[in-house]
Amino acid sequence: MFFCYIFLVVSMMNFLRDFRVSSCDDNCADRPVFTPSRLVVKFGDPTSASCSVCEHACINNLFNLESPVGVATKNGTTMFWTVERLTEWRTSPLCFYNNDTDYQCCTTLNVTVYQPPNNVSVSFVDHTGPMLEGRQYTLQCTVEQVAPVKDLAVTFYRGHTALGQRQSNNNNMKPVTESFSFNITLSKEDDGVQYWCEAKLELGAGGPQLPPVVTSQTVTAAVSYKPQLEGSSHPEPITVQEGDPLQLNCSAVGNPAPSYTWTLPSGSPSASNGSVLTVDSATFADEGMYTCSVGNVMGTVTVEMNVDVQASYMGILIGVMVAAAALLAILGLIGYAYCYKPNRTGQYNPKDVIGLGARHSALPTAE
Repeated sequence: MFFCYIFLVVSMMNFLRDFRVSSCDDNCADRPVFTPSRLVVKFGDPTSASCSVCEHACINNLFNLESPVGVATKNGTTMFWTVERLTEWRTSPLCFYNNDTDYQCCTTLNVTVYQPPNNVSVSFVDHTGPMLEGRQYTLQCTVEQVAPVKDLAVTFYRGHTALGQRQSNNNNMKPVTESFSFNITLSKEDDGVQYWCEAKLELGAGGPQLPPVVTSQTVTAAVSYKPQLEGSSHPEPITVQEGDPLQLNCSAVGNPAPSYTWTLPSGSPSASNGSVLTVDSATFADEGMYTCSVGNVMGTVTVEMNVDVQASYMGILIGVMVAAAALLAILGLIGYAYCYKPNRTGQYNPKDVIGLGARHSALPTAE
């Protein structure tokens, strides 16, 4: 029985000698050195590290490497820690040694266990259907089951343009689902634009060369706004020559697509219901004020166009030129008939035609 007590006391002393006390000094001069000094491990992956326990102080003293997971082995004063599959979210291997006075010098290995998001989604908070120009809306990016969330950076995008970034203050090391929000004020230029978000784990030194990034699907903004006229304003008045085609344009953009109503100078509505009103050949009856009303459920815009039809002098000019040409022709014929032809007739000798006159003068005269 006495020997049993002695064995128990010796065992307890050995246990206490091996036990790591809470007063471990991690600022000692000859402190253990881990290689690498920091580990970043994806949940479920293998990992390993080595620890040079000391240079001189612990050669004849107790030293060890403690961890709730993995296997620790010794080679001289170097400890090796290996894990086939790291499935603990919090683990901090401790490398230490004790001197003869039970002074304990130690170093803790910083291990970050991470998990990329299972899914990332984006949506407009508490809103469905068309949006209104000039209103503020909230984009929400939800990141599911990511760890550690404190190292997560969420960026919101409008098309290819980054709008801003959000981060979490949550220090939970295990996977969590968290939502991030960003406020935007929409304009008509946002109609049809795609918004999305990106979740990136910024794990720092020791992390993957390419940080884990997961992007959301896109959400398209449908912005409703009243019609707005396109192009430059029309001159006042719009001048057109009589007989020329007349084309009036009041094209506008709007959401929903606008409808067009034309009112003619007479005050009666036009049969045209498009953005362009065409008159094939303008007459003086087409002169006056035209009104184009463009509207949708968001509102109506009206534009007036004053048309001035001017007389066309081209026909008169052509007629004058034709008349002048005809007059000149007539005068030419009269001149030919009364002046040129009589003179030519008086000098005409039929004998010259047959040459008798010349031959008669060549015969000798009889004596």
